[in-house]
Amino acid sequence: MAGFAALQRRTPGFRRRMRLRRYRLAAAFALVLGTGAILFTNVPAAVAQGRFVYNRRPPAPPPVKDPNANSGQMLVKALEINYDYNNNRVAAVGNVQIYYNGSTLEADKVIYDQKTKRLHAEGNVRLTEADGKVVNANLLDLSDDYRDGFVDSLRLNTPDETRMSAARADRTNGDITIFQSGTYTACAACRDNPQRPPLWQVKAARIIHNKTEQMLYFEDARLEFFGQPLAYLPYFSTPDPTVKRKTGFLMPWASYNSFTGYSAEIPFYWAIAPNYDMTIAPRISSRQGVLGQIDFRHRLINGAYEIRAYGINQQDPGAYAGQVGDRNWRSGLDSNGQFALNDKWVVGWTATIATDNRFFSDYKLGPYKNPLGSFLLTPTEGVSQAYLTGVGNRSYFDLRSIYYFGFNAADVQSQIPVVAPVMDYNNVLNRNLLGGEFSYKANFVNLTRGQANFDGISAAAQAEARTNLGVIPPSCLTGADTVNRANCVLRGVPGEYTRLSAEAQWRRTFTDPWGQLFTPFFSLRGDVIHANIDNDPGVSSFITPGDHQAVRLMPTVGLEYRYPFINVQPWGTTTIEPIAQVIVRPNEINPGRLPNEDAQSLTFDDSNLFSVNKFSGWDRVEGGGRANVGVQATTQFDRGGSINMLFGQSYQLFGLNSYAVQSLTNTGLGSGLDKPASDYVGRLSYAPNRIFSVTTRFRLDEASMDIKRFEAEGRANFDRWSVSLLYGKYAPQPELGFLTERQGLLGTGSFKLAENWQVSGGLRYDLANSKVNQYIVGAGYVDDCFLLAVNYVTDYNYTTIGSIAPVTDHRVMVQLGLRTIGGTSLSQNVSSATTP
Repeated sequence: MAGFAALQRRTPGFRRRMRLRRYRLAAAFALVLGTGAILFTNVPAAVAQGRFVYNRRPPAPPPVKDPNANSGQMLVKALEINYDYNNNRVAAVGNVQIYYNGSTLEADKVIYDQKTKRLHAEGNVRLTEADGKVVNANLLDLSDDYRDGFVDSLRLNTPDETRMSAARADRTNGDITIFQSGTYTACAACRDNPQRPPLWQVKAARIIHNKTEQMLYFEDARLEFFGQPLAYLPYFSTPDPTVKRKTGFLMPWASYNSFTGYSAEIPFYWAIAPNYDMTIAPRISSRQGVLGQIDFRHRLINGAYEIRAYGINQQDPGAYAGQVGDRNWRSGLDSNGQFALNDKWVVGWTATIATDNRFFSDYKLGPYKNPLGSFLLTPTEGVSQAYLTGVGNRSYFDLRSIYYFGFNAADVQSQIPVVAPVMDYNNVLNRNLLGGEFSYKANFVNLTRGQANFDGISAAAQAEARTNLGVIPPSCLTGADTVNRANCVLRGVPGEYTRLSAEAQWRRTFTDPWGQLFTPFFSLRGDVIHANIDNDPGVSSFITPGDHQAVRLMPTVGLEYRYPFINVQPWGTTTIEPIAQVIVRPNEINPGRLPNEDAQSLTFDDSNLFSVNKFSGWDRVEGGGRANVGVQATTQFDRGGSINMLFGQSYQLFGLNSYAVQSLTNTGLGSGLDKPASDYVGRLSYAPNRIFSVTTRFRLDEASMDIKRFEAEGRANFDRWSVSLLYGKYAPQPELGFLTERQGLLGTGSFKLAENWQVSGGLRYDLANSKVNQYIVGAGYVDDCFLLAVNYVTDYNYTTIGSIAPVTDHRVMVQLGLRTIGGTSLSQNVSSATTP
């Protein structure tokens, strides 16, 4: 719910705080009309881009195994066998079953001509081949090894749930089958009326199946929906349903916006080898020219990697006047890969780079490729990193170097740190030490930042920051090199920052005869810090430029007490558990006077009431004596359902309160912990059954009982519909730059209108400003062979140079898919403003 902090103000500082925390760790059916030959291939990535996927069918029963499979022997069963010695013919009559090399032939009558070595079957003919294909016909004539022949009135079912029929079929050379007046579909027959036309089918004068090439060729074909022609294709081809990857053209894609005009692309998929392939997808736009795209994928024995490259020489860069896209050459590259060194260690990378930070968004590439995924998840940066990760039975190691590439025009790249490297390690001993659990962990980080990042927290400073990116808001300055700390905070310190931290912990739980639980714990943490602070203007108001070395040592001794009371009644069981913690430690060393990169976000609520250190990262450590007290109650009803409640408070017993210190980022001020007795925090959740659940979380002012934070979430899940509603209300936090109260609603829902029809939507509403920030509405039809979906999506864009004011991007996306044939989509911008 903390996402509502961005309802009014999505500043570079806000996005950067989130980024620094992370371092730790036919409608559009463009079938070609005309006389050309087009090949559509159905690699998995080509079918659908979105949340709608084909409904899965139950797996077909495996074919009956022939006991004489591949033995070269033919087994014949029939009511009678007749021999015609004069003509060298043998006739099997009545419920004939012939088993040969894994294939089964069933018919009313089968005649074998020894001279021509052909089998002639008639009457209810059914041929089940070794690969699972089932052929039904009135008459069938085959060679004795089933290689060649012809079939009249054929119906063919494959293990991939595709179906073909024809007036006549001829097979030659054992691998080429020609279906005369044939039909092809991947839709199941109607259960109530099998003669009814399927949802879609392709009818052709001839359908040629080349088994060796694994291809289907259609001549003089038309696409029908419910038996009605929709599109005509003189010739096209597609891989047969057994193919998972095949060289050829993928289904087309089309879009429109005011910057690029009408755009279309027909990707070409190249299956170079069994373990690597490439997709080449030139996109032609009416206003900007040709955008080249190459996607190379390679799978090895112990891993895989992918490289995607893009580039365009814009014909009309002036369309982006006033934006970062106003340039001739624009290009980008993104890549990812991961390899297993053994069963515990992996090494990998991700990479994202471009000539400008709006390239991927303007052309909907990379993380912006799928507009359906943008609801509440608009990408804010590309992450380039190399990492080494190991996981043991009770241990974890991660080492990585990270470069963040800001995607928004509001980002100043020199203010974003380069992390090289960051290391995390933790381990829990698999044996007891002094009867308790012993664990230890470590963190190392080295990062550099080229330019100081100041964030305005007063109204005047925030207004100035919107048009003065990369410089100190004038309202923050009280002199040439002096900053008024009441108007600004220093989010990012320029220069180099290095820290090595380690912590060892021990805890053990004792239970006395009355059921009371006593858990003593001890920890010892040490930090070695080196910072070389650049003397940027205004920095000296927060921290002295130059070299800084510091050593922190924080020993902690504490005791946790719990006493669960259990009451059993005929209607259920209630457990009431008072909880208390007493923590003893010295004051924090140099509180708020050292750089803070990974501990800028702090929310005091029920989730961290009993945390020994409530800061979110390693750069800050809580000091002084503290007591955390509360009570938790849970009722479990015998007929299902439960109620859970938690209520508590935290007290600063002695020493310096780390949360009350004015630091470079003001972390802790206004959090509810910055006073001797903290605000009250609580949680109440109720789930009467598996269908409904309601959860509320709150923080109340310790003196006035005013609501400082309140969240309420309700969910309901039925067979045909689901809905969720989240409400948040947050008091102003002027010390952090949130000057007014924030209120918002976030709702999502989906409803299954019928077996195959579904509508869904989501909405985020800013109650404080009475406006909708973001929403998505969609409807779709999905069954086992066909997919059609329409979605209306909004998301945020930061496009204008020198401004951090976001604009809302409105987009319509149509998605169409035919199983085994392929899929396509149409994306069109419908914003009233000129946004990409």
